[in-house]
Amino acid sequence: MSAALQLQDSRERIYARLKPEAMISPNHEWLACMMASWCAGQGVLPDYMGLEREQFNDLTNRLFPGSSIIPAHAPSGSKLDFSRMLEKDDLVNLLKHFSNPDIIEINWVIGVIVAGSLGSDHLWQDLGLWSRSQLSAMLQYNFPELAEKNDKDMKWKKFLYKQLCEAEGLYLCRVPSCEVCIDYPKCYGSEE
Repeated sequence: MSAALQLQDSRERIYARLKPEAMISPNHEWLACMMASWCAGQGVLPDYMGLEREQFNDLTNRLFPGSSIIPAHAPSGSKLDFSRMLEKDDLVNLLKHFSNPDIIEINWVIGVIVAGSLGSDHLWQDLGLWSRSQLSAMLQYNFPELAEKNDKDMKWKKFLYKQLCEAEGLYLCRVPSCEVCIDYPKCYGSEE
């Protein structure tokens, strides 16, 4: 079995152990997918999935009570890039501005998305989600007005950074990690 298939198999076995009989909300499903990937060493989420320790403990106790398979530290060894902390604060503020405050898990979702945004691949891959459609659904559920603005189906990370740039009055903006992405020509090529 190839290494990629072994990781996928590992992720799916972990997911089966995390997934409860009844989901609390749609976020529970997405967080379970991200947690399973994170536990399998996939994605770029750092220790505590990019959350503060207390937030991570609250998330695991509420959504995955009694689970003994969740480590505190990132199995992948990923670390946050502290040189991008201002950018991190800007992303948190953007997402909070457009968030649905009635969603109990919103601060966890914001923290994980921001940590994943500091990675160098597509956002859904950096988060450890299993498809781009999962990310789209998660953003539409938690940030409906913001997601609605992505009417050209732009890649989500590019879209979020474009929103930050436009808020600063800049209209030509690139995500800091895009140059290393294999899909760079698709995102920044001709739009015709």
